[in-house]
Amino acid sequence: MKIPLFSFLFCSISLAINGGNDNLPIGARSSALANTSLTLVDVWSAHHNQAGLGFISKASAGVSYENRFQLAETGLSSAVIALPLKNNKGTFGLSVRKFGYSQYNESKIGLGFGRSFGDHLSIGMQLNYQSIQIGDIYGNKSAFTVEVGAMYKLSPELTIAAHIYNPSRSKITEFDQDRLPAIMRLGMRYQFSKRVFLAVETEKDTYNKAVLRCGMEYFVGDILFLRAGVASQPLSNSFGFGLKLNKFQVDMAGNFHPVLGISPQLSLTYQFRD
Repeated sequence: MKIPLFSFLFCSISLAINGGNDNLPIGARSSALANTSLTLVDVWSAHHNQAGLGFISKASAGVSYENRFQLAETGLSSAVIALPLKNNKGTFGLSVRKFGYSQYNESKIGLGFGRSFGDHLSIGMQLNYQSIQIGDIYGNKSAFTVEVGAMYKLSPELTIAAHIYNPSRSKITEFDQDRLPAIMRLGMRYQFSKRVFLAVETEKDTYNKAVLRCGMEYFVGDILFLRAGVASQPLSNSFGFGLKLNKFQVDMAGNFHPVLGISPQLSLTYQFRD
């Protein structure tokens, strides 16, 4: 069976949307902050920066779904889990992500580990299995990738971080030009108070111009968090909120693309024990 014309159009649009970025960000908290997730420490660190796992002391899990541009064919679903070892020996993380629909989809499964060295430094790494499926004729192609990250707390207020995804530019097919991009990210987070922080980061991948992102979170009090962010390439903005309900946390976000419109996202996380 031949692939419908729509599938070819979808693939082209997908590449334009993703900008060659095969490490799509996940989680509504990150999305509301314009995906300035590099210095965040939560269960979603299992995907964004495995160094953040080293500062996690409580087992937790999360699921998320993003309706990208309100199209069923561009849905992005994901799940993460963080499992700390005893005596601060580090934290294992598992992340799963799937993007697309039956005629075109991308998936990624990653097993990571992060460990802190004292109160200031944490280092993490992850091994991923990634695959792309295009229709019934072209079938499924896959590759292994690695990623490495570091996070350092310069002071109680200032944290810096770095992360590199797929430094070897793994091939997704037998053709040398069909390689997944290498992606480098640098960022910082400044905690103005217990209620407010500002995060800034830049990202550069193999095929595209550098992206600059900025996000802010404000803890209103009791259970409510408010978030907003802005990013370049293209210029887009985002907003969202979070509700902390005992061991559950619910996060919602909307990310606005100047041409393709809004991408709503909902996440749910759960902390297993105190």
